[in-house]
Amino acid sequence: MLTNVLVSYGTTNGSTAEIAEVIAEVLRKDGLTGDALPARSVPNAAPYDAVVVGGLYAGRWHRDARRFARRHGKVLAERPLWFLSSGLLAPSASERDIPPVPGVKKAMVRLDAREHVTFGGCLREGAKGWVAGNGKCGDFRDFDQIKAWAAWIGQELTS
Repeated sequence: MLTNVLVSYGTTNGSTAEIAEVIAEVLRKDGLTGDALPARSVPNAAPYDAVVVGGLYAGRWHRDARRFARRHGKVLAERPLWFLSSGLLAPSASERDIPPVPGVKKAMVRLDAREHVTFGGCLREGAKGWVAGNGKCGDFRDFDQIKAWAAWIGQELTS
């Protein structure tokens, strides 16, 4: 049984970090070890049995998530792997499947990732980044959807 799961993420304003923490929490409730860590702070992915990598969706993944996938590619290709994107500032992420951006799709193929999902994002007043200036603030994350996806990953790993 695969029990030690890394949930690694790249984030600018903390929204994707919060999603990663929820995923790790659900995995822990399912009896797994779930560590949510910033992608740039993971020195070695080898101690983990499975990995979830998340990055901000804004036409491409967060730089830290992209670098993580490249730096740890050999290890990731040998483990169950899932990708997530967050940051879509509209309710449509909860209403339909949003495909990965081209760079993430290439990484999925290269690393044989099992699945990609796009979740809505959250942009608070005063956030950093170019998107923050366009007035699209709001929280579009569906935590029931996020928890259900995490529980499905937990079932995949324990069955």
